[in-house]
Amino acid sequence: MRHHPSDDDSRHDLPGLDRLHGEHQEVLPDLLDLDAEVLAEALDAVRVDISRLVDSPVRSILDVGAGTGTGTFGLLRHFPEAHALALDSSEEMLAHLSGRAEHLGLGHRVSTLRVDLDGAVPELDPVDLAWASASLHHLADPGHTLNQLVTAIRPGGLFAVVELAGFPRFLPDDSPGGAAEARAHELLTADRAVDLPTMGSDWGTRLTGAGLIVEMDRPVIVDLAPPSAPVVGSYAAASLIRVHAAVADRLDGPDRAALQALLDGGPSDVRRRSDLRVIIERRLWVARRPAASTPGRD
Repeated sequence: MRHHPSDDDSRHDLPGLDRLHGEHQEVLPDLLDLDAEVLAEALDAVRVDISRLVDSPVRSILDVGAGTGTGTFGLLRHFPEAHALALDSSEEMLAHLSGRAEHLGLGHRVSTLRVDLDGAVPELDPVDLAWASASLHHLADPGHTLNQLVTAIRPGGLFAVVELAGFPRFLPDDSPGGAAEARAHELLTADRAVDLPTMGSDWGTRLTGAGLIVEMDRPVIVDLAPPSAPVVGSYAAASLIRVHAAVADRLDGPDRAALQALLDGGPSDVRRRSDLRVIIERRLWVARRPAASTPGRD
């Protein structure tokens, strides 16, 4: 169980700045779990939308880039007859997922497979539903990988994709640390254009190019106004630790100090504040493999 800091001025339960640069990789599994917790209501609505489009009971699911398995477990709860195969390139993530599945009593309904999706996708038994949440924008050649993944969906089956429009924001510009967060995001946006050029782009066009028929395309927006629950502070901290590691050395002195103050356990630390506002923008596409589809694996 996560410990959320109390409102007193104790600092022992929060990471100090000397740990931030070494912590941004270790915090990723927790960030993914917190992300799913903050988006829980929106993701429930996504699963309902998927269930309205299925043409038969969902008994097999493929989670593409499964991470810690939050998407896998949400789908297994929603489709109680299903078994899921979780794909990821990280052995550590898959081990985390398997352990969590056992803890949740879902171990018998989950299999894992380590796959580098930028390489050759192995031949897989066709599934009723493929799912990819915030994973496709990491692909080096999306068209190549999607053409291969389509063959893992049975004719008439669905591919549901949730992708990021950008990174979450937490602070108004005129609040303590808000301007520094805004400038950090300016740097991240510039980095994203080079390193993750497909983030925020039209995945519907790519799904169509892979031979699928897009049947749903809608925004997924979370806007949580203050006062914020403790989970929001934990989520903000996990996010900003990674932001700090990515851009702090490129901020000027005052902005760097302000960003650090959001994470140092002091009064401006996001885990001690009730004025956070979470704005998350994503998009959902649900596409169907045509019944007569015979895509190639280029």
